[in-house]
Amino acid sequence: MKKQLIILSAFFISMTVFAQKDELKTAEKAIKSNDFSAAMSAINQAEGLIANADQKDKAKFYYLKGLALYQNGNPNADIDKVGKAFNQLINYEKETDKLKYSSEIGTLINKMIVAVADNATKSYSYAIESKEDADYLKAAKEFHQVYLLSPRDTSYLDNAALVYYFAKEYDSSIKLYEQLLDLNYTGIATLFVATDKETKEDVVYGDKKSMDLQVKLGLAENPREEQKESRREMIFKNLAQNYSDKEENEKALEIISKGRLEFPNSYSLLIDEANIYYKAGDNAKFKVRLEEAISLNPTEPTLYYNVGVMNMDQKNIDEAIKNFKKAVELKPDYADAYNNIGAAIIEKAAPIIEEMNKSLSDFKKYDKLQAQQFEIYKQALPYYEKAYAYNKTNISTIQTLMGLYENLEMVDKLNEVKAVYDKLKE
Repeated sequence: MKKQLIILSAFFISMTVFAQKDELKTAEKAIKSNDFSAAMSAINQAEGLIANADQKDKAKFYYLKGLALYQNGNPNADIDKVGKAFNQLINYEKETDKLKYSSEIGTLINKMIVAVADNATKSYSYAIESKEDADYLKAAKEFHQVYLLSPRDTSYLDNAALVYYFAKEYDSSIKLYEQLLDLNYTGIATLFVATDKETKEDVVYGDKKSMDLQVKLGLAENPREEQKESRREMIFKNLAQNYSDKEENEKALEIISKGRLEFPNSYSLLIDEANIYYKAGDNAKFKVRLEEAISLNPTEPTLYYNVGVMNMDQKNIDEAIKNFKKAVELKPDYADAYNNIGAAIIEKAAPIIEEMNKSLSDFKKYDKLQAQQFEIYKQALPYYEKAYAYNKTNISTIQTLMGLYENLEMVDKLNEVKAVYDKLKE
């Protein structure tokens, strides 16, 4: 009985092998006749039988599957499936160290890569002009397709992740950025660059050999190697921005935290973290991060300006003025900072005005308080005038100036500024 079972098993294996070979022959004939639907039907039949096939038949199966999906370069072919099938064959032949079909398939993949990459670049250029989400989405999918065709070209995965973000497809962008982090992608690469003698434009070559050949032929000059900087810090930034735009601020902060562990001196990540805290309404942590950023970049005027704003919100008036003055010291034409110095000084008049409102029947006290009020206005006036000098279209600054001139009875100045105001309001 056992002997009979062994014979039957061998019989079934033999039948399976014959069936699998028949399906492969059917698929091969269908491909030659451009009947790709019939070819895929045969491939699907063979797929369930291929597990027990030898190396030769397995390789042929992967080869025919790729050709059936490729459809002789049909632009409507499913590029994702084509890339997966072709790369499955190449990987299998590498594993078995028998490269029968890889060269042919590699040529087809390269043709597809060039075509799809060209389409992606054109689609992206169009999207930049149209600014339409749908156009960005089309470009993103095409960049992703290039990567699926050639997984070693991770820069296209990076491109796809970024353009998905532009398309507001945040989940797709997040998925690809997380994949890039898992791959430990950095984007660091050596570029081989030479100047075309005819056009005088720089050309990037695929490798040093290609560049040197063009130079040797006298078609290019000034050959050089340039290093592309790491993209990893930017990946953390962009991934966090995706989560932030999805209103998932905690997740965004988690990503920024991971990024800052890798890049502890990153000013850019620190600013992003500050902005996320601001968006989340945590002004205290926003201010702390800005002060930390100042320690990393003490010559950036906007940092002092923003810390000044935070101090204003917290009623730390003298500290706010100090920061705004530092901002204009670093940027002498910083109109908004001059405006805010004036606003901070005027804030000091608030308790005086409150006391004046309580002293309406005490004329002597009222006049004394008003004199103090006007003295504060006189201190604020030069800063508003500076703000106006550097930005003559800010309605808020002009209105405040008009009020100050009126209170201080500076009629000529009032009329001059009012004329500008009236013109802007037309």
